[in-house]
Amino acid sequence: MKVHYDQDVDALYLGLSDQVPDGVVELAEGINLDTTSEGKITGIEILRVSDRLNLNTILSYTLGTGPSPNQ
Repeated sequence: MKVHYDQDVDALYLGLSDQVPDGVVELAEGINLDTTSEGKITGIEILRVSDRLNLNTILSYTLGTGPSPNQ
């Protein structure tokens, strides 16, 4: 997964695939899924992201080797 934050427009993009999207599904105002014609999700775009999420949790990460916290 690739994460890109554009501070100039306050937009976050989560790239989930190297496939080229050919469609967009708007989930809510300012939240979009990029999709392929087969319905696969290639990315998630969130506009006005600093109003919606704590950017510190998105733009920092920890890699672990143990079980996920949900298990």
